Amino acid sequence: MTGNNDNGLNRRTYVKGMGLAGTAGVAGLAGCTGGGDDDNGGDNENKNDDGSGKDGKTDYKKLELQHWWTGGDGHAAITALLDGFKEEYPDIEVKPNPIAGGAGQNLKDVVKKRVLQGKPPSSWQAWPGKNLTPYVDNDILHDISDSVWSENGMKDAYRSGPKEVAKLDGKFVAVPLNIHRLNNLFYNTKVVEDAGVDPKSISKPSDLTAAMKKVESNTDAVGMAQQTKSPWSTLQLWAQVLLGESGVKTYNAVMSGKVDANKKAVKNALSIVKEYKAHFNKDSGSLDWQQANKKILKGEAAFFHQGDWAASMYREQENFEYEKQWNHVPFPGTEKMYALNMDSFPFPKQNPSPEATKKFLQYVGSKDAQERFNPKKGSIPPRTDISKEKFGPFLSQQMDDFKNSKSQPPSVAHGLATTPETLTNLKDATASFISNWNVDKTANQFSNSFN
Repeated sequence: MTGNNDNGLNRRTYVKGMGLAGTAGVAGLAGCTGGGDDDNGGDNENKNDDGSGKDGKTDYKKLELQHWWTGGDGHAAITALLDGFKEEYPDIEVKPNPIAGGAGQNLKDVVKKRVLQGKPPSSWQAWPGKNLTPYVDNDILHDISDSVWSENGMKDAYRSGPKEVAKLDGKFVAVPLNIHRLNNLFYNTKVVEDAGVDPKSISKPSDLTAAMKKVESNTDAVGMAQQTKSPWSTLQLWAQVLLGESGVKTYNAVMSGKVDANKKAVKNALSIVKEYKAHFNKDSGSLDWQQANKKILKGEAAFFHQGDWAASMYREQENFEYEKQWNHVPFPGTEKMYALNMDSFPFPKQNPSPEATKKFLQYVGSKDAQERFNPKKGSIPPRTDISKEKFGPFLSQQMDDFKNSKSQPPSVAHGLATTPETLTNLKDATASFISNWNVDKTANQFSNSFN
């Protein structure tokens, strides 16, 4: 399968768009404070060497932030974060500039266009890891190892998984704000009890099929709620099956492009997902994930695999309590894993407000920021030194599982484990799989996705 250049940043287009042929992004930032013309916030005419004005006060430019948290728990969480930042830095003017829709794709398109024009926002919500590869390859992001990651004890407080995806080529280029766990298997407690199924006894993904058959034999519920309207949920499901059946080492090898060397494991995971398909709700092709999740709320399905954002719907439902009406287990075979999806903020060169951006990223990595944001978002903090007091029973358990995890594999469906071009190819292959359920063909397409 051929790549799609529109999902990355073409260097020639980037340099042309920036108008900096041969020198794109080479202007260093002393402490990430930036230099340049008026357009990129580098007007140093009235600044001292330390970045302050003649009166010694830092001349902060307006901080423009772009994100896709425009409603629900995301809006509440980003509001709480920015309120805390304004309390700590009242002299920094913040301009939130949210971009809704497209499951984040609309924001990505807007940011890419602005970067190519040489006018990026101060920072933006981005999945870290290989998702940021085009920006690093084109010298668009700053190395913030010293200017940001040396603050607030971040290097010691962040666990290895979040730290690794915050780096590319050995340099920190972003600050993760939250962690969503992907290897969850949610279930309706009444349905599984009526079916005589114990979710904790399911030891590996292939055993889940028998449990779903038992559910459908003993109840009116389907075995698994699922949406197949868009491919990412099935790609995410396949990734958890691969982790549970073949382990982290094989998963990481596949994500590095060694699909052919691990073809048996790739095909086995696809075959298991195909078995699951017989136990999906019949309307899976017309639903989004929220609509599929309602089948757990209504007792119309036993199991639901999804990121832990699905739990926010359960918490909002009256008389639907954790461990009473709903519960979860790690996806079978992944007990000591914490499959990561994260949101982060990078530091672009050509920055319109370098000093304010540096302060914002330092704040994003602080305890205060993560204590404010994550309980409202339904995620956990990447720092391990934060109290569980504000997080409730489900997220508190997730925090314990995170601290006790032996591996923290990054998400493929959200681009942490793959470049944007590869992810597009994998989604295309998964879309074909959903339409024909051809294991061999899809395995070959997965292999070609990395080429």
